[in-house]
Amino acid sequence: MIRRCAIIGLGLIGGSLGLALNERKLAGHICGMDTNNLNLEMALTGGAVHETTTDLEYAVKNADLVFLSIPVGAIPDILKKISGCLKPGAVVTDVGSTKKMIVERAHAILGAENPFVGGHPMAGAETSGFNGADPHLFENAFYLLTPARRTCPEALSTVHRLVRGMGAMVMEISPEEHELITAAVSHLPHLVAAALVGAVTKMPVGDRALALSAGGFRDTTRVAAGSPEMWRDIFITNRDRVLQSLSFFRSALDDLESAMTSGDREKIYNILDDASRVRRELPIKSRGYLPCVYEVVVTVPDRPGIIAMLAGMLGKAGINISEIEILRAREGYGGTIRIGFATRDEQEQAYNLLRAENIACRRKA
Repeated sequence: MIRRCAIIGLGLIGGSLGLALNERKLAGHICGMDTNNLNLEMALTGGAVHETTTDLEYAVKNADLVFLSIPVGAIPDILKKISGCLKPGAVVTDVGSTKKMIVERAHAILGAENPFVGGHPMAGAETSGFNGADPHLFENAFYLLTPARRTCPEALSTVHRLVRGMGAMVMEISPEEHELITAAVSHLPHLVAAALVGAVTKMPVGDRALALSAGGFRDTTRVAAGSPEMWRDIFITNRDRVLQSLSFFRSALDDLESAMTSGDREKIYNILDDASRVRRELPIKSRGYLPCVYEVVVTVPDRPGIIAMLAGMLGKAGINISEIEILRAREGYGGTIRIGFATRDEQEQAYNLLRAENIACRRKA
């Protein structure tokens, strides 16, 4: 689909882009650029790129498409550096978590000769560096494209087709709408997670509390382990929308605090009940964009090969697994595994098959 592609930044997202493009043969030649020699070495040996360089100009000069997979705060400076090195018509896109400032600056710097398409894959992990790269990271994940008034339709179409080729679900929204949405469901949760870690750390019993932290604290603060550099830039470039989201969060906290202070049992219950209901109704995959997943929860003993046994049994019966997740595990005893299916019929077939094999399981509505 693309003759020559350059990826600037070979961390988690950039490395995953290279792996996905190469595995699906979407780019004839991929040149990876990074300042981290370990990322370069792993990307080359891992098959994400065909060549590597630390020279930014060399990486982009013959590229038909350039991915900027770097912290959003660094993008304007990189755009200035490559603007005179790109061949006419080369398309530039990014993967940053904020868009309005980036799109505006990119159009101003690159002009019409090198069209820019804002992009944001809604996929990732708290890990960083190429070591966490995965060729399947974008499969069935939302990949937001943010066309603006000056966005070239042909360039948008090129990036759209390439992203779909990697297995992602493309959604086009304006840069302004992007900032509102991501502030609410991505940036605010990270801010809250970081603040929660900071709050517990500063408590008199902080050391012991952290040592005894259970699933609730770990799940709530998981995203706080992300790249400080990346999140600093996100909070700065989308500051107004994050602060707006934070005001709603503070209001919700005030409501709960007020109810607790007054001992209002009914209000506390109603707040918790509303939150519980909304959270339970969230589909694993967003309703309206991706189909719901139909689940079977299996209880299994702790022994080597148990997941392979389940997958093999279902595969032999022609039942395709959409998702699989270990929910809980206790060494020496066993645990529970959630298996997701694309259709209710597959869920029913799997449930009946597992029950027939005397494997403890239950369907989730």
